[in-house]
Amino acid sequence: MGEVQIISTCLVGATSNESFSTPKNISKIEMTPWDLQFLLLDNIQKGLLFYKPKTENTNNNSLVTKSSLINHLKTSLSHTLNFFPLLSGRFSAVTKTEDNAVSFFINCNNAGVEFIHASAPSLTVSTILSSSTTITLFTLNNVQNFECVTKPLCGVQITELVDGFFIGFTMNHCLGDGTSFWHFFNSWSEISRGCEIISKFPVLERYFPEKMEIPIHLPLKMDDEKLFEKFEAPIFVERVFHFSKESIGRIKGKANSEMDVKSISSLQAFLAHLWRAVTRCRKLDAEEEVVITIIIGTRSRLNPPIPEEYFGNALHFKKVKTSAGELLKNGLGWAALQINKMVVAQNTEEVVKMYKDWVENPILITKGSVYGGITKLAIGSTPRHNIYSTDFGWGKPIGVRSGMPNKGDGKITLFPGAKEGSVDIEVCLLSETLKALENDKEFMEAVTKK
Repeated sequence: MGEVQIISTCLVGATSNESFSTPKNISKIEMTPWDLQFLLLDNIQKGLLFYKPKTENTNNNSLVTKSSLINHLKTSLSHTLNFFPLLSGRFSAVTKTEDNAVSFFINCNNAGVEFIHASAPSLTVSTILSSSTTITLFTLNNVQNFECVTKPLCGVQITELVDGFFIGFTMNHCLGDGTSFWHFFNSWSEISRGCEIISKFPVLERYFPEKMEIPIHLPLKMDDEKLFEKFEAPIFVERVFHFSKESIGRIKGKANSEMDVKSISSLQAFLAHLWRAVTRCRKLDAEEEVVITIIIGTRSRLNPPIPEEYFGNALHFKKVKTSAGELLKNGLGWAALQINKMVVAQNTEEVVKMYKDWVENPILITKGSVYGGITKLAIGSTPRHNIYSTDFGWGKPIGVRSGMPNKGDGKITLFPGAKEGSVDIEVCLLSETLKALENDKEFMEAVTKK
């Protein structure tokens, strides 16, 4: 990827005179188990690719010149932060010396979001679309979530390309999940288009079951060596595979037909298709245990449900395990049904049980636990996110890419495709595994050329 030159760096805070938008009296937000589990992982990095604004594509001529566009995005970001006071804050860590424990909360002190204006004078839109290496298009790289006691919780990098712009947004994963991430991104684009208020106000009150002691104390010290342990992932390569709505429909139909059911969803079917293909290409022994880890969204699973606008993490992780031999021998429908059974079992009781169990025995997710070994797949994000309506005032994005955090062999990131009903699957695998996957007839028959 071409050289990226940093033009300017600053901190952007919320404006202070927007009386209609700023949530009142919010200075501190406690963190839930869903938030705290991510302390040892890296932040979320996702970015959108746009062609350069043209006069005929915008109602705002100030967006056409480079400097005006950067200033406009900076101003609209500041206004948007009025609705999301936690994003421009910092973490605070409180040590409980008597039992060597620490608790965290979000200090809504408006210390600011990092804002970088950059230029890549030799980089084109088509280069980014044909590549998945985007590390230089994001800020706050190599920052673990717990480090944001002193570092910004969020960062924006606007990179000018030869024929476009890339807007990279970095958000501390302890602040929120993918639903919250895109809620903010969408809201920022609304303000950029000229809206005075956003269409969906965030719900900032965190979810805690009754009779739970707050804050949650974690048995560690801020200078604990395990906080700074680095996971050396083996060298992997990336590629984005596109699946059309029709192709996904065929995979879903086959999975349900094989098991004589109608309950297997599109997502469960194509994840099973991918899981089997990667396992086949890894050439594992038949008795080797293989694992797929899937995100379970909890907003709609609680009773009463958490609002979709809940701004925070509302998820846990569940694994489906079997042997490589069983997975490949039993077919697509069987694999999809194993995933389906696990998902169906995630009811209100299971969600609350996992939440409370975590409080009793806190387990911080590490990269090694997710990516260690060549037998795992870890699924991130979802094709249900609202991405392609994120219009800043000069047209919809033409592509989405993620940064390098939390990646390793077996990391799969799901995005909606530009065409409704389609899906883009960003795959991280060892070089030899990816090459085998590209030559796997059964897998590639379902892949659609854009």
